[in-house]
Parts: sequence; C-alpha cells; structure tokens
Amino acid sequence: MEDLNHDVADDDLSRFCCQNRRCVAFGTYGGGNLLVRERIGKRKHIRLLYCKTCKKRFSENKGTAFYHAHLPREKVIAILQHVQEGNGMRPTGRLARVKEDTVIRYARLAGKHADQLHRQLVAFSPSDPRSATG
Repeated sequence: MEDLNHDVADDDLSRFCCQNRRCVAFGTYGGGNLLVRERIGKRKHIRLLYCKTCKKRFSENKGTAFYHAHLPREKVIAILQHVQEGNGMRPTGRLARVKEDTVIRYARLAGKHADQLHRQLVAFSPSDPRSATG
C-alpha cells in the first residue's frame, strides 16, 4: 500500500495561514503553527491543515476560489484566466466548455477572495494610511 503521508513533513506551508478568525494566528503566514494532518479528496490531493494554536482543522482550499470546487483545478484556472483577459461570461463558458452560470460563480468567488485578501493586507500594513487609527 502506498504511503500517502510520505511527503507531509516536506510540505511548504508558508503560503497558508489559519482560517479561524478567532485564532490569534489568523492571517499570519509562515508562523510555524500549521501542520498537515492528512490528505483528502478522491485523489488525496488536498491537504487538511491543522493549527497548533487554536486546534482547528481546515482544507488548504478554504478561503479561495477552489473551496468546494467540483471542477478540476486546471479548469477553474482556465476560466479565471479567460475572465481576467476581459472575455465575457458567455464566451468564457464556450471556451472552457462549461455553463455560463459556472463561469459567473467562479468569477464571483475569485472576486470575493481577492477583496478579502486585499482587506487583510491593508489591515496588516502599518504604512498604509487607510489602516491608521484615529
């Protein structure tokens, strides 16, 4: 039987942060508080992360446009690239061979994710005048 956890210790988790808003480590990237507990999904390709600070588990996809995605990652990326290039929803659907509603759903998810990320970055940037208090 293949050992699915053979590379768990080698995983680079610096791109991830705790997704629990109540955790003191929320939004802190590369803080050393995350571990890979297991891999989930049909092909065991999604890491289930564990925060040592708050003891919560979450998918590596939580907080991204890939969270709860039923399409392959490559297809979602292709859809978002077409939208980013300025293609409309209907032409993108034809190019990616998905329904227009699917394109709209992923475009909204990506936009929501980008907005949340921007808000986090502004909140954690002391040099940004919008984050100053008073």
